[in-house]
Amino acid sequence: MSNMEEKLPRGLWVRLIIYVAVGHLFAAFIYLLFTLGAQNR
Repeated sequence: MSNMEEKLPRGLWVRLIIYVAVGHLFAAFIYLLFTLGAQNR
């Protein structure tokens, strides 16, 4: 695991974490819209 972290540059790890966090927030937002829309019907 340590040699894998040495191969990838630090900026790539930061970008990967940001992409994963933004993706989860976007998915949670869409899920919230669908659940609220289903309740309002």
